[in-house]
Amino acid sequence: MKLKIPFHYHITFFLSVYLIFMLWEFTTSLNQDSSFFSFDLMSVLFSTTLTLALFSIYIFNFYTFCHWFLNRRKIILYILSIPITLVLFAGARYFLQEVVVFELTGFHNYYEASRQPAYYIRDNFFFGMPAILLSTLFYLILQFQQYQKQNQQLVLENKKAEFQLLKSQVSPHFLFNTLNSFYSEWIEKDAETASDLLKLSDLLRYVITETDKEYVPLSKEIQFIKNYIDLQEKRFENQLYLDFSIEGNAGNFMILPSVLIHFTENVFKHGKLNDAEKKATIIIKINSHFLEISTFNHNQPGENYSSTGIGFENLTKRLEYAYHESFTLEKTKENNTFKTYLKIPLKSNL
Repeated sequence: MKLKIPFHYHITFFLSVYLIFMLWEFTTSLNQDSSFFSFDLMSVLFSTTLTLALFSIYIFNFYTFCHWFLNRRKIILYILSIPITLVLFAGARYFLQEVVVFELTGFHNYYEASRQPAYYIRDNFFFGMPAILLSTLFYLILQFQQYQKQNQQLVLENKKAEFQLLKSQVSPHFLFNTLNSFYSEWIEKDAETASDLLKLSDLLRYVITETDKEYVPLSKEIQFIKNYIDLQEKRFENQLYLDFSIEGNAGNFMILPSVLIHFTENVFKHGKLNDAEKKATIIIKINSHFLEISTFNHNQPGENYSSTGIGFENLTKRLEYAYHESFTLEKTKENNTFKTYLKIPLKSNL
């Protein structure tokens, strides 16, 4: 999750710090002798360049190491990056004060012996640390606020979805009992129809009882897709041209509910599936760390995929909340075809 913050917030913050620092410098210099003006000029130059170096390293740390490591909860790597950031601060300060200011005024901030690399870098570890701590703290606060806001939005969306689901349910127990009665009646008359009725019952049960959970067994999600495709074959009267394959074992893995269903439904909703020369594909690959699903289909004549934008946007938000930046989601429209690809980390139920 990439934090979005107006850059002028950083500038305002550091300008405030600089003004406070300069006010303190001015106040402490009031008791100086007649050489005050010369001393004050150099003090302004050195304090200004120090502030620029601090601001530069603050921005660098905020948008690089904080984003790379803290955003992915790689705390050890972030701690290891701090000395690198401090060395960069020392280099920035040295360039501004001992090169630029010296060329302009002929004065150094550090005397010659203290400008040796080992001493200079070690001494500036102390001066640079506040900028790193400030940027880290600010990043964590903003990240927490964004997570809270995102969580509240998802809770609201889930409540809306639950409300819509409740509106669409007409006594689920009555529905399942009725389907079971039909199944019992048809099992002796027409085993194939009874089997299809059982698949339909399983589909409805999964949608009603499982999709509101945080995570569901991968095996149930895959079984839903299998049942869904089987029933679609009945609708197409065995003229469904779709290559569906699963590589790997669902095992004890858990997954965000309805993710795989989203891709499968879109193929049937928008794809041209009754042409043997334009087969659609749904491929699911499972290994010990990741799950991948890729789909391909030719579009129906006049099909406009912009209508699926909201669903895709909602799916992206759910994936970001559950997997942060540890997933890959792609969709491609070209030459009247549509491709999708998703790769997510798997969570074990053990």
